[in-house]
Amino acid sequence: MSAISASEKVDGFTRKSVRKAVRQRVCQGSSQFAASSSRPAAPEISALPQLKDASSTEQHELFMQKLQQCCVMFDFYDTVTDLKSKETKRATLNELVDYVSTNRGVLVEPVYPEITTMVSTNIFRTLPPSENPDFDPEEDEPTLEASWPHMQLVYEFFLRFLENPDFQPSTAKRYIDQKFVLQLLELFDSEDPREREFIKTILHRIYGKFLGLRAFVRKQINNIFLRYIYETEHFNGVAELLEILGSIINGFALPLKAEHKQFLMKILIPLHTAKGLALFHAQVTHKACSIISDTLKPIVVRGLLKFWPKTCSQKEVMFLGEIEEILDVIEPTQFKKIQEPLFKQISKCVASPHFQVAERALYYWNNEYILSLIEENNAKILPIMFANLYRISKEHWNPTIVALVYNVLKTLMEMNSKLFDELTASYKCDRQREKKKEQEREELWRKLDELRLQETSAIQNNRHEIQFTYSNNNNNNKLHDEDENPAAAVTDRIESNTWAK
Repeated sequence: MSAISASEKVDGFTRKSVRKAVRQRVCQGSSQFAASSSRPAAPEISALPQLKDASSTEQHELFMQKLQQCCVMFDFYDTVTDLKSKETKRATLNELVDYVSTNRGVLVEPVYPEITTMVSTNIFRTLPPSENPDFDPEEDEPTLEASWPHMQLVYEFFLRFLENPDFQPSTAKRYIDQKFVLQLLELFDSEDPREREFIKTILHRIYGKFLGLRAFVRKQINNIFLRYIYETEHFNGVAELLEILGSIINGFALPLKAEHKQFLMKILIPLHTAKGLALFHAQVTHKACSIISDTLKPIVVRGLLKFWPKTCSQKEVMFLGEIEEILDVIEPTQFKKIQEPLFKQISKCVASPHFQVAERALYYWNNEYILSLIEENNAKILPIMFANLYRISKEHWNPTIVALVYNVLKTLMEMNSKLFDELTASYKCDRQREKKKEQEREELWRKLDELRLQETSAIQNNRHEIQFTYSNNNNNNKLHDEDENPAAAVTDRIESNTWAK
């Protein structure tokens, strides 16, 4: 990376724009090869006969040869060398995909290790660190895999291999083991979204076919989440992993399993604290609303209230949206358990100076089911909400919010007019008491200021009197000294005048 100039160090915006320009120029990368001239050249490969043209006795041997041929790797950083060999490998991979998809009886036991070796050679690698440390997935372009023309076909071939009717998990489990799955999970950190989408589908197929790996897959996915939440705060495939868990975990059935409760308390709820919540919030909300049972929904709501954002209005809007979706499917009996702490927070959101937060909170009253819950429990909710609603109707800077608040107040008045009148009278009395206290406080400060001014004036007067008395004494002493020693007095005056000049 080029050195950062002094001007870029001073101006952070210039520095970011420079990095973004470099990012746009370098939009492809690969961890398969280092950009080095000392790297030995890849061996040249030649086209083998077509599988469809070979006899049935020769197809198996030719299939094995083609799998071995596809283990040769090429440097896609260099766009001018090995062009013929790259095209040969691409055509071979295409042929293998078609062969496995359309033919039966091709997956005999000897091809399993060859297939897993070819797939492992092509896709497993150490992912490089991001070229942009300030990478923002919502604004910046991701680094695409340079070798994708080959890698895509390898993923496609492996997926067709797993979906083939002749696929035997009992044979494949010797090669698709825990180490293989662990390496596959690590690839979810790839910046290329196309690769993550393929891996998601492949992992789902593996989870469905290999019963012995299911607990291991869930455990390793949980480990990735824990590392993301409590250590690194960086992982590109969080959304995809949540989608996988959403499809493989069929709800938190009762009696509650310890594994599921641990996932809820230590992973799903703390995921809301992540900086990149916007990237996978849809998946988190889906799990919180459709997977979690009714008895656990209050736990989720309390967890959201515990981790409620203090300074990020964007996350507040997301939290409000998620809670509304949970309330849409919550039972009235469960709603009563969380209504007081929930509406205390909603009351704060309604009073937020950020109009989007206040608007999102006020939209709760447009939801018919939530409105029915509020109406059933208006004796508890109305006293919590009233003070902020009434104050905002008089003071908020945004006219849209004021209009929404008026509608909410009208709805609450229609629900329980007697309680509404009592709260109005109580609020006005409280305001009068507050105004009286404020006046008393101001009067006290005014008296303290007057007292301070009087004391200051008295101190200054005393100081002037002391200075006047001291000056008179000095003058008298000087006159006395001059009378006794006139020559010394003249000399002192001359010296003092000289220093003064």
